[in-house]
Amino acid sequence: MKAAITCHQISHSFPTGEERFQVLNDVNFSIQQGDMVAIMGPSGSGKSTLMNMIGCLMTPESGEIEILGQATNRLNRNDLAEIRRDHIGFVFQQFNLLSRTSALDNVKMPLMYFDEPVTNADQRAKECLELVGLGDKFNSHPNQLSGGQQQRVAIARSLINQPDILLADEPTGALDSKTGNEIMALFHRLNRQGQTIIIITHDSEVAAQARRTLHIRDGKLIEADAPSSAPLAATTAQEQSA
Repeated sequence: MKAAITCHQISHSFPTGEERFQVLNDVNFSIQQGDMVAIMGPSGSGKSTLMNMIGCLMTPESGEIEILGQATNRLNRNDLAEIRRDHIGFVFQQFNLLSRTSALDNVKMPLMYFDEPVTNADQRAKECLELVGLGDKFNSHPNQLSGGQQQRVAIARSLINQPDILLADEPTGALDSKTGNEIMALFHRLNRQGQTIIIITHDSEVAAQARRTLHIRDGKLIEADAPSSAPLAATTAQEQSA
């Protein structure tokens, strides 16, 4: 199976006055299509910078990142934007929904960035909302939804472009533990349907529910857990109620 993400000797630094701060240092890993991987580390570990590179929001100072076999450091800004649009769905800690817009229209929003009008946009958005368990909330606005429901709308929005990779940044960080577990159960169900999911987190309990965890600290990959399906199997009861 072709790798979804491959990182080769990724290093990156940022200027801090007259010096430079090394935020990533010789990071190497690969994530296969259909996998569910957590990238875990404390604040300042470099995980957010790595997430931005995986999401084609920036390119590394040295090394190479391949998205579905395509090296991103050889691409210009427009090419990177096309990869984001066509292959990556984003889920954020803060749901980033438009407050005066219905759930349906929030989900459709990414389709505005396609060069040609997308046929059946309403139907696609409804299917995505149904997939995350909000088939009865098409016309609801964010202030009419709970935090968990708003995150489900955000997940539906991330799926509207049928992405190869779902990239979730602290997706349970703004939720209570029960609702966070329900969102993780939803990710498990999507993963079982073949969706590649990468979760960026500082929370070891969230990371433990992935198939594999990459631990990053001080810009270095310090440990990569062996692949396992056990965490997913343990969430079956939650998934059935998600």
